[in-house]
Amino acid sequence: MFLTDDKTGSVQGQPDWWFLAVTLLLTALGLMMVFSASGIFAERIYSDTYYFFKRQAVFLAISLIVMTLAAIMPRELLYRTQYYAVAAVLLLLVLTLSPLGVKANGAQRWLGLGPIRLQAMEFAKIALVLYLAYFMATKQAIVKTFSKGVIPPFMVTASFCFLLLLQPDFGGAALMLILLFIMCLVGGTRAIYLAISAFLACGAAYLLVTTEEYRFRRILAFLDPFAVASDEGYHLVQSFYAFGTGGVSGLGLGASMQKLFYLPEAHNDFILAVFGEETGFIGMSLFFVLGAIFFWRGFFIAQRQENLRDRLTAFGLLLVILLSMVLNMAVVLGVAPPKGVPMPFFSYGGSSLLSSFICIGLLLNISRTGKAG
Repeated sequence: MFLTDDKTGSVQGQPDWWFLAVTLLLTALGLMMVFSASGIFAERIYSDTYYFFKRQAVFLAISLIVMTLAAIMPRELLYRTQYYAVAAVLLLLVLTLSPLGVKANGAQRWLGLGPIRLQAMEFAKIALVLYLAYFMATKQAIVKTFSKGVIPPFMVTASFCFLLLLQPDFGGAALMLILLFIMCLVGGTRAIYLAISAFLACGAAYLLVTTEEYRFRRILAFLDPFAVASDEGYHLVQSFYAFGTGGVSGLGLGASMQKLFYLPEAHNDFILAVFGEETGFIGMSLFFVLGAIFFWRGFFIAQRQENLRDRLTAFGLLLVILLSMVLNMAVVLGVAPPKGVPMPFFSYGGSSLLSSFICIGLLLNISRTGKAG
C-alpha cells in the first residue's frame, strides 16, 4: 500500500521487494559457493569442513540485521552523517596503518579487532558516496566552478587514496577514483575538469606501476599469464582452467578440481571461477541474469527519485556494488590485472558482505519514496 503526495507525485510506502528478493537469491548462491569452495581447504587447515561456511553465515546474520536497520532508519538521520562517516573511515584507515593493523601477503589492509578483521576500504566506498551525493546535490550552484566545486570532493577522495596507497592497495585507490569520476560526471562537474583529472590520474597510475616492480610484474603477467604460469600468472591461469573445464553444464556442485589447492583460497576473490567450473555456462548465465535484474531494479530505484540527493545517493550506492562486481569479473576472466576486489554476495569475508548489505539497506530505504507509477 503506497501513500501518494498529490503535489509532488512521489510515493511513500513499501520498499522494492523485487530488489530484495534478487539480492537474497545472489546471497544464497554465494553462501552455497563459500561452502563448496572452502570445505576441503577448511578441513586441511582447521580440521573443520564447515569453518568458513559457519563464519560466513554469522557474517550474513549480522549483515541482515544491519540492512534492516539501514532500511528503516529516518532519511533525515542518514543525511546528517556524511561528515561523520568520512571522519570515521579516515580514522579506520589510519588505524589500519598502525600496530593495530594486520599484515598479510605483503599488504597491511586489515584492522585487527580481537578475532575479527575489518577492512576499512569496504566502508570507505560508502562514506565517499554519501559525501559526494551530498556535495553534488546541495552545491549545484557552484559545482561547475574549480575552486569550490572541484577541489573539495577531489581533496576528500585524495585523502582516502593516499592512505590506501600506503597499505598498499593500488586497486582500492583506483576504485575510489572511478567512483569520484562517475559521481562528478552525473553530478554536473565540467567535462574539461574531468578530462584533465583523468589524464593526470592515468599519468600517476603509470608512475605507480612502473616504479614498483611487483605491480609491473602483475601487468606483464596479465598480458601473458601463461608465460609466467608458475609465478605471477598462476591465479589467472588456474581461473582459465576452471572456466574451461566447466563447459556447458559444469562438473556439478562440489566437484571442482581447482579448489583442490590448485587455485589458492578459492573461496575469496576467485570464487566465481569455482562457480563457473561447477555450474558451467548454465550457472554463469543464471548469475548474469540475476545480476542484470539486480541492477535494473537498482537503477529503477534511483531513476524514480525526484529529490536530487536521493537520486545521487541511490545511484552511488548501486555503483559501489556494480564496480566491485565488474572489476572482480574482469580479473577472473583475464580482462583486467589482479586487484584484490571481492565479488559482492559471493566472496568470503565479513567486511565485504556487511558493506554490501549496508548499500542494500540504504537502497531499500530510498526505494520507499519516488515518483508514482
